[in-house]
Amino acid sequence: MHRYWLLSIVLVMITCSIQAQKYNLIIKGGHVIDPKNNVNEVMDVAISDGKIARVAKKIDAEQGEQIVDAKGMYVTPGLIDMHGHYFHGTVPDRYLSNSFTALAPDGFTFRSGVTTTVDAGGAGWKNFSLFKEQVIDRSQTRVLAFINIVGSGMRGVVPYEQNLNDMDPKMTSLVAKQFSEIVGVKIGHYRGQEWEPYQYAVEAGELADIPVMVDLGGTDPALPLDIMFSNVLRPGDILTHMYGGTTSGHGPKEGPLDEDNHLREHWIEAQDRGLIFDVGHGGGSFFYDIAVSATQQGLWPNTISTDLHTGSMNSGMKTMLNVVSKMMNLGMSLQEVILASTWKPAQVIQRENLGHLSEGAVADIALFTLHKGDFGFLDSRKHLYPGDSKLETELTIREGKVVWDLNGIAAPRWDE
Repeated sequence: MHRYWLLSIVLVMITCSIQAQKYNLIIKGGHVIDPKNNVNEVMDVAISDGKIARVAKKIDAEQGEQIVDAKGMYVTPGLIDMHGHYFHGTVPDRYLSNSFTALAPDGFTFRSGVTTTVDAGGAGWKNFSLFKEQVIDRSQTRVLAFINIVGSGMRGVVPYEQNLNDMDPKMTSLVAKQFSEIVGVKIGHYRGQEWEPYQYAVEAGELADIPVMVDLGGTDPALPLDIMFSNVLRPGDILTHMYGGTTSGHGPKEGPLDEDNHLREHWIEAQDRGLIFDVGHGGGSFFYDIAVSATQQGLWPNTISTDLHTGSMNSGMKTMLNVVSKMMNLGMSLQEVILASTWKPAQVIQRENLGHLSEGAVADIALFTLHKGDFGFLDSRKHLYPGDSKLETELTIREGKVVWDLNGIAAPRWDE
């Protein structure tokens, strides 16, 4: 009888212990910024089975198998970089389509707090299945994509991306419907004066019910964007590289400023009508002489992105978090830059299950330290802009698992 009594006590203790440890991980004491849910205060976040289980003022640490002390840090949804190039491969002379200029995502995302990235047109309908097999299915980062209106993708600006005969709206839309990872259509680098490539992209977008991202090419003189904004693109479509271009209207891209350095009215009018303006920094598409004047006159991005590839990462762009920090130093608040790199891009790419910390959502989370001091930021011409604020990624969690831990805040001590 005594033996059964002891066994009952042990079973009760085990049951109580299991009930007490209800969550896999609890992030305690961090300042949570979750724009979708209007959260901007110190809160605890609990994770179970790869999902957000609870967000509350205080969650009992005894309920967590693992505790992360986030005091003094900012806790946000995992960032979404909606313009990068990840169709990496080893085929020579293929530019951003299965070649060396594109990057393997996992090496460049988690260290910046990015958990979702979107390839911007590396693959077209002819080679998207290869991109999925070679990159998407092999990456821990969530990789989505804008499919290129050019069937062979970004194989090379000349001649491949100039070939109107390889721009097929029907086939592009059919492949877009086939693969759930495709969130939009991309048209970029076109150097002709015709509107047809942009119209083809919009037609494909309409057939597949997805947005279009436009990267203006090398047309000289530049195509008049007032016509594109009013007659070609739709609300919800995206113009990337918003702080690139020229002020004269002559050259490869029309920028947001005219020759007198005044903000072109049709840019603000287009944004008011629902066109999305994206930073898309890149290796040659973010200039402080344009960005400073444009922001001072009220042109701010809807979304922040990198245009990450081997050229931009080793130049002025560097990382997603560096671009986010640049926009803070130009005048956006911390809450605004987090919105523009989490919930807003999730809405733009029609993935509203991402970009927030709602209970039941996937546990993609980033923890940042905000440093104050004297910092320098470079644009695409490597011109310096000084700033006093810089974000650094402390921890990145993807589907409930720690994938980046800068200072070991989620790790046990070696001698414990």
